[in-house]
Amino acid sequence: MPPARETFRDWTPYLLFLLSSATIGPLLFGYHLAELNEPQEVITCAPQKANPSTITSPNFPQCIPMDPLQFGLVTSFFTLGGLVGALCGGPITTNYGRLKAMLVAAVFAAIGPLFEALATNIALFTTGRFIAGLGAGASTVIVPIYISEMAPPGQKGFFGSFTQVSINVGILITQFLGLFLSHGQLWRIILAVGGAIAVAQFVALMLAGQESPKWLADNGQAARAKRVLRRMRGHEADIDEEVAGWGLGSEQDLDDEEETLLSGEDHMAHHSSSSSNGAPQDGQPDVGSRDQQSAGALTHSKTAAKTEQAVKTLGFLAVLQNPDMRRAVLAVVMIMVAQQLCGINSIVMYGVSLLSGLLEANAALLNVLVAVLNVVVTVSAAPLVDRLGRKPCLLMSIAGMGVNSLLLAIGIMHSIPVLSAIAVLLFVASFGLGLGPVPFLLSSELVAAEAVGATQSWALAANWIATFVVAQFFPLVNERLGKGQVYFVFAGFAAVAGGLTVWLIPETRGKRDADEVWGRKGGGERGG
Repeated sequence: MPPARETFRDWTPYLLFLLSSATIGPLLFGYHLAELNEPQEVITCAPQKANPSTITSPNFPQCIPMDPLQFGLVTSFFTLGGLVGALCGGPITTNYGRLKAMLVAAVFAAIGPLFEALATNIALFTTGRFIAGLGAGASTVIVPIYISEMAPPGQKGFFGSFTQVSINVGILITQFLGLFLSHGQLWRIILAVGGAIAVAQFVALMLAGQESPKWLADNGQAARAKRVLRRMRGHEADIDEEVAGWGLGSEQDLDDEEETLLSGEDHMAHHSSSSSNGAPQDGQPDVGSRDQQSAGALTHSKTAAKTEQAVKTLGFLAVLQNPDMRRAVLAVVMIMVAQQLCGINSIVMYGVSLLSGLLEANAALLNVLVAVLNVVVTVSAAPLVDRLGRKPCLLMSIAGMGVNSLLLAIGIMHSIPVLSAIAVLLFVASFGLGLGPVPFLLSSELVAAEAVGATQSWALAANWIATFVVAQFFPLVNERLGKGQVYFVFAGFAAVAGGLTVWLIPETRGKRDADEVWGRKGGGERGG
């Protein structure tokens, strides 16, 4: 890790603004994931929450009658929208750029909550949840790529963790609002706030957003990419290594190439003008002109070759057909599925109802504390991803979740409130240590640049499908198995996930590219 002074030196206000604007997308993912947790009873017309004086209001009823299966459907429709958004997000960000893709995602994220807040029946509610999911799903593909390409070298793990930090902040906001707005028709305000946040993101991106320099460089806009990078890093920063990492040579090479191209064009214009007044005599070639034309042609051919090479990105199916990418996609899909099947969203989505019988009025407060702890642990553990490595953080995280799943199952089954509360807090803290942030990093670190978009789509599609399974079936499985016993199932998933992590996941800390990660071309490891 670089010294603290060098670390903070790279944190220019412009960079922090760009990353903050981008991470609003994952924040909204967390917000919508948990927005129905606390107000579940008042939304579904539970008898103890219903207010007979307003429940039959013809325009905006206080609540929408739903049984547990219907409520599970409304909850999980967000994940179906997220699946579609994740599948579409990869190709959009690859072909049109990170900034445009984030703007499109923000539009869906603003429209969906409007349907939710104004819903008078299940159909409108599920439509709003699906549209909000489109924006959230696309963001979870786009933003990790954007952060990885914008973050200073040596700090990609630290900044990459802020995708998960933002998700946790979104969960915290909605859980906090739920403490005060889960009665009457005030639950509609909780849903509307998500749309307002999306509008704020859209405005910020429109007014001052910036495209990723790496995407610009990969798409034939090297000079603009360098200007953007210089502005992000500050005028005193040495950006030679980053520019060289684009495969375009050093910053000075880019300057020389630009200058050669411009001088070649200027000379051609001058020669064309002078030819009309007095061209060189026959048999006396204009050597200077020929040299300049050759230099200009060489520069054009270099730029064209780089652009052509960069455009050849691998599609959704092509990454599976490429032997160099197939194992990486399998590894990323596995860890994304593990993130959900270890059970984190059983707490995020259903924690209040799960623990209400055991902790009574304190269940909602415990969920707010869980959200706070999730943010604190993820922020605190962010530097560990670069110091200890991705794989050790994953293994410690999975082990912690597995052990605390067992304790939570015992606490709920035997009605031990203290054990249950402690197990929930440690369960969530373990998630924030590694299984929360690291999968988003691996999606962009295990594959080459041309496969990042497609791999992210595979990864997030798997993640959203697993999220849907938990959202839709957790209430049913929890009821059928008996209280708390579903956490034995989550502990089993954690054991399997730990074994697969040891087998499938390579360490990426300090590696220059995917070839070095997988040992395809050798190369020395940088200091992490």
